[in-house]
Amino acid sequence: MAFYAVTLNDQTTDFVEDADAYQQEGPLTTFFAFTNQREIVDSWSVRLASYRTADIAAIRRSAPAVLADLDPVGQPATCDEVSLAS
Repeated sequence: MAFYAVTLNDQTTDFVEDADAYQQEGPLTTFFAFTNQREIVDSWSVRLASYRTADIAAIRRSAPAVLADLDPVGQPATCDEVSLAS
């Protein structure tokens, strides 16, 4: 599982750990974890956090660690940006 870094308009950053996906739900952007090997957001997904979409400046996701991307002590080497909210 990955984590998302959510940067808000006031330049604070929150981290949502173990999230698999996020989507807009009305005025909120909600982060979800999948259950039982599922790969879509559905009624079985677990809601982890929600933010007012208007308050989000950026969302960045860390890629799942792959052996080639690990440094010698096993830490992820990079963090990839996948989406910017406007």
